[in-house]
Formats: sequence, C-alpha cells, structure tokens
Amino acid sequence: MNDQMIIGVDIGGTKVAAGLVSSEGEISHKTRVPMMATADAEKGFAAVAAAVSAIFDAAPEARGAVKGIGICSPGPLDPKTGVVLNPPNLPCWRNFPLVDIIHRTFGVPARVDNDGNAAGLAEALWGAGVGYGNVFYATLGTGIGTGIVFNRRIYHGRTGSAAEGGHVTIDYHGPLCNCGKRGCIEALCSGPAIAVRARAILAREGGASRILGLAGGEPAQIRAEHVGQAWREGDQAAGRLLEETAHLLAIWLGNIVDLLEPDVIVVGGGVAELMNPFFDRILQQIPAWSINPRAGEIPLLMARYGADAGIAGAAALCGA
Repeated sequence: MNDQMIIGVDIGGTKVAAGLVSSEGEISHKTRVPMMATADAEKGFAAVAAAVSAIFDAAPEARGAVKGIGICSPGPLDPKTGVVLNPPNLPCWRNFPLVDIIHRTFGVPARVDNDGNAAGLAEALWGAGVGYGNVFYATLGTGIGTGIVFNRRIYHGRTGSAAEGGHVTIDYHGPLCNCGKRGCIEALCSGPAIAVRARAILAREGGASRILGLAGGEPAQIRAEHVGQAWREGDQAAGRLLEETAHLLAIWLGNIVDLLEPDVIVVGGGVAELMNPFFDRILQQIPAWSINPRAGEIPLLMARYGADAGIAGAAALCGA
C-alpha cells in the first residue's frame, strides 16, 4: 500500500461519495452513501463518517497509510478554519467545524474547500493541468464553478471567496442569475441555461426541431443533452444554439485571459463534454474578446476527471 494515500470525500445535497486516492491521483475503492442534508448536524456528519469508514473497511491496510482526508463541500465555507458556514444545499450545517470533527473522529489531518477550487487543484496536480504553472479551471454543468491555481496552490482571495468565475457578468441586460446578478456566464451557458435558450429559440422560430422531439414534444422537458443529440443528428436550430454558446464562452474566457493570463484553461463537466467539438471555434474567437495579443496561444483542454472530479479534488487538498 502506497504510504501517501488520501481519502477524498465529495459532499452534495443528496449524496456523499468517497474514494481512496494515490499520490498519482489514481482512485480506487469508491463508495457512495445518502447525505442527510435536511436532518440535524449530527446525522449529516454521520453520513460523511459512514462514507469514510466504508473506505477503511474496503481497504483495511489504508488505516496506517492515509495521510489526510480531503473534503469537497458546498459553500459558503472557510477553507482556512475548516468551518462550513451556511450552504443552501446543506441546511443541516450552520457554522459547522467539519475539519475539526473529521480530524478528531479519524485521527488524520483534514482539509475542506469548494468543488471548483478542489477540482482545479486536482487537474493541476494530476490531470490536464500538469506541467503548467498557472491553471484556470471551470466546471461547466448544472452551474458553472471555477478555480484558480497558481503554482499548485489554490488562490482563495482575502476571505476565501475568490474564483467565482461563473458569476462574471458578460451581459448586464441578460437573464437573472440565481446569484441575483444579471447576465452571468452561468445564467447563459450552464446546462439549464442552454435548455432555457433552446425553448426560447423554438418559441420564436416555431417549426419542427429534433430538440423538441427528443424531449418528447414537451418544451418544459428540454435539456442541454437534447440539444447536443439534436446537433449530432444535424438539427440546424441546435447547431445555431451551440455556436452561440461557443461565442458566449469565448467572450467570457477573453475576459478571464485579460484578468489572469493563465498558462492553460481546463474545463470539465457535462456541458464541457457537449461543447468539446466547438473548442477550436472558441479558441479562434477568444482573441477578438481579449486585448492580450497572445491570447490565442493559451490551450483549452478537457479535464482528466469526469464524474470523479469531486473525489479527486477533495484528495488534492491534502496532496499538494
């Protein structure tokens, strides 16, 4: 057994996933248990403890080899103190000292951070960002989360709230985001936002579209994956929608380049997979939205970790 093993724990509103992660970022012995998000704090923690204990039960030799337990948790949270503050998706925890309790329960050091920061660190340490000094990471999915990693260290900002790149506004007349601002990239290019824009196009243009057929003829059931499948089947409306999505992402990333000039941009999540065929288009358009004369030199890469990004990211918190 590698003497540098880490347990990565990914906490969500409905589940806790955990896995044993090597010093090279390889994941084994994965488990998943329900999260008691609406119960009391003790029951919420019991779900986390059960997931960690399941890893030790599956790999007893890890008990003497695990050097830390990393945790991805919904925020707001304080990565310096390890306290989960008041996450909307985890009402069981309010000012909950998660890291301290994990440490006392299992006797190993623990760290906690949000999923965007952690997944970005995993990509910098073990994934698509290996070999690059400064990494900008984005998860494009149900929401858009980001992380900034400078020389293998997460940039947290003054209070730990930096890297909310999904809430950078690119259109102040745009749709209202759940964060309260208008025209955030999340409100335009997340999975649900793509579905909303698809419904608007179909309502405006009318006519037959494979998007609607894939959704069973029900506009309310349209999802981003229906748009992707329709595009693959040659649907013109889906093609225009994804081209527009690529354009919006290029505007956003042009701003990111002007602000950070990262060495690499790494993206993961379901929408990133959907947009992968459009990466060349995005890269071609970024220079039009950046004053940096070398903006077009920055690679845009798919992340190594897919569904396991949370586990890998959590482990990376203890692996840097």
